[in-house]
Amino acid sequence: MQNGLFRTDDGKNHFVTFALISSLFFLWALCNGMIDVMDKHFQELLHLNKRQSAWVQFAHYLGYFLMALPAGWLARQLGYKGGIISGLLLVALGCLWFIPATGIKEFWAFLAGICVISMGLTFLETVANPYTTVLGAPQLAAVRINIAAACNGVGWIFGPIIGGLFFYSKDGAEAAQETLWIPYAWIAGAVLLLSLVFAKAKMPNIETQDKYHLDDETANVSKSIWSHGHFVGAVIAQFLYVACQAGIFGFFIFYLIEDVQAIPESMKSSWLLGGESGSVIRDGQRFISEQGATKLLAYLGFVLFLLGRFTGAGLVRKVAAHKALATYAIVNSVLMVLIVLKLGWISLAALFLSFFFMSIMFPTIFALGIHGLGKKAKLASSFIVMAIMGGALMPKLMGHIGDLHGMSAGFIVPAVCFIGVAIYGMLWKRLSGSETSAVANLRGGH
Repeated sequence: MQNGLFRTDDGKNHFVTFALISSLFFLWALCNGMIDVMDKHFQELLHLNKRQSAWVQFAHYLGYFLMALPAGWLARQLGYKGGIISGLLLVALGCLWFIPATGIKEFWAFLAGICVISMGLTFLETVANPYTTVLGAPQLAAVRINIAAACNGVGWIFGPIIGGLFFYSKDGAEAAQETLWIPYAWIAGAVLLLSLVFAKAKMPNIETQDKYHLDDETANVSKSIWSHGHFVGAVIAQFLYVACQAGIFGFFIFYLIEDVQAIPESMKSSWLLGGESGSVIRDGQRFISEQGATKLLAYLGFVLFLLGRFTGAGLVRKVAAHKALATYAIVNSVLMVLIVLKLGWISLAALFLSFFFMSIMFPTIFALGIHGLGKKAKLASSFIVMAIMGGALMPKLMGHIGDLHGMSAGFIVPAVCFIGVAIYGMLWKRLSGSETSAVANLRGGH
């Protein structure tokens, strides 16, 4: 029987399992989206500079770095289901920690909660990303992971909306501090229910195709995943991409408040800014407020990100995935340069467009990196997830440049990093030794 998008060559259809896994993509994007609007809250509350406020991003991505290898090892021991349930329980624990952290009222307490949540998310990403690639035809792996990533895009929209409701208050940061725990308590309850659903679900243990015979103990080939350039390149590319994503998402609000020119009076009630609370008067002119920037992040930035995910899933059906990755990365590098040049509304438009062209990068790099690694894909997944540490380190550099030269200048960091991602896309075919391009074209039905 011909295999297809959700049907493997044994004739089994894994759409239900795929849909369940896709809910995890929504969950970790929701949590990540809330983190991205938290930086500015703590900067106001604790009077931090940009580099210091980046500790929020550092704590978030440190959790990924610390737990990536343990999560991969545990996933190999417990299987997909056990790894997912372990991750969900750890996310719930981190969310519940925000209740006492609100009482403690110390920066370290909130950073600890962020880090624990990220450790749980590490389990989910380590398992879910490679799992989507095996739930159907191997040549459609990049399509499936991009479809699941579309659910991720929905989570990115709701994260800032929910975070903005509780992290910013018209009465100031002190008042908002008292309600910080509420969204996390709700998420903890939902996550615990989701863990029960996974406990009851049937999840087939399917391994990715062993193209390089890494699982063959008798074959005279290297057993190390590090001997495969396409995997090593993916680790580097993912480090650079997440550095870009964390910096752009994390400093989005800073940029809109500090470097965007005054807006017309007619926009003061715009729904894109969330009504009149979305702008403030300074020096007789109207500028975007923290609440307005949060709404723009959700309603425009992450909507474009979601649109990119949906169109990207269709794109990699027809175009070589590595070529699409290289093209999108080059475009984004150019967009970052336009921001650095401080061209007014052109720079703002470039910032929003970057969300669209970032959309396919994480899932596509993941699919390209674990291509053909067989059972070693779980281990490879751990290292690719560990590369998310780029999101902890680079934003601090970006914030430091922003403190010295203005927020626009800080976007030179992602401009350079996107070039590195583009190079990986252009070299992937040579690095993988693949006879065919990484094209996810349909052959046969579902």
